[in-house]
Amino acid sequence: MTDFIYLDNAATTFMDYDVLKAMEPYYLEKYSNPSSIYSFSRENKSAMKRTRDVAAKLLGAKPKDIYFTSGGSEAINWAIKGVVYGNEGKGRHLVSTRIEHHATLHALEFLEKQGYEVTYLDVDETGQIDLSELSRAIRPDTVLVSIMAANNEIGTILPLKEIGRICREMGAFFHTDAVQAVGAVEIDVEEMNIDFLSASAHKFHGPKGVGFLYLRSGIVIENLIHGGNQERGRRSGTENVAGIVGMGKALEILMAEKEEKNGRLTSLRNQLTKGLLQIEGSRLNGPKGVDRLPNNVNISFSGVDGEALLMNLDLAGILASSGSACTSGAIDESHVLQAIGVEKEYIRGSLRFTLSKYNMEDEVEKTIETVKEVVMRQRKIGR
Repeated sequence: MTDFIYLDNAATTFMDYDVLKAMEPYYLEKYSNPSSIYSFSRENKSAMKRTRDVAAKLLGAKPKDIYFTSGGSEAINWAIKGVVYGNEGKGRHLVSTRIEHHATLHALEFLEKQGYEVTYLDVDETGQIDLSELSRAIRPDTVLVSIMAANNEIGTILPLKEIGRICREMGAFFHTDAVQAVGAVEIDVEEMNIDFLSASAHKFHGPKGVGFLYLRSGIVIENLIHGGNQERGRRSGTENVAGIVGMGKALEILMAEKEEKNGRLTSLRNQLTKGLLQIEGSRLNGPKGVDRLPNNVNISFSGVDGEALLMNLDLAGILASSGSACTSGAIDESHVLQAIGVEKEYIRGSLRFTLSKYNMEDEVEKTIETVKEVVMRQRKIGR
């Protein structure tokens, strides 16, 4: 398929060919505006309904509670800002963690500038929160708790069911950023008492520029985008029908493959982790057991620079990351690695490898050997 090894699937994934095939008619033949009243638009409305249905089935939700967005960042911003603006009478306090994606952290910083108060929970060396600390942080004026389902850098899977129970018992709404978790983590919004959930299609082999927000019925929330009556009056703008269709197809494929895929990814992850940890001066960042995404390996090497490693791996045809794609090129150290207490020397030499169903065992072995060569070479240069 390519002449390189792609191991940055937390940033984006290869779009399945069947997804592209499903989308094509909605660019060329079925191009009508779904808000129009004539018969030409009916198929587009039906196509969007099918995607709404499959997304709801995956999450144990009601289809009417699925709202389409331009992606995860919009869904996260809508959930956080929309619920606090819609429930100002309840209070002006929010709770989150120090390892959230920047879409969450920057939305919270925006609200702090408007006088809202945010409590940021610390995490342990694996990226897990203390549930008793969460209970203590929630106050009578706490409007929202926003805690991700799985971390994009170190792969930590958070205990959604326990978090949801605490939030429900203490009267706070619960939003989870599930952008990295959809398809990799079992989620039931009813069982887990999740009020808002954000997702993005291009993280599970769908198209870029489309996602969805699960929004529990009955919760008052302010609109983020105004201008029309689309999405049942909640989100204005002509819907990206082709993208929505593609997301639906990607979700169908994901549901059919997820058990076998996750088992295979776990095996490849363990193979890659074991091989990389044989390199002297290496350490795995994040959890070591079942509470880790099946495709995530975040590893650090002492005495080397992560950006230099990435460039040399790129030259060798291996594409990885030093952290979140949203911070690529930034000189700031990873806030996630800082939060879990990784020493500065190891933060500087960190790499994130994220696998997909398209990766093979021989690619993992080549990656291990290439990383070993590059690390050794960089250490010699640095002496």
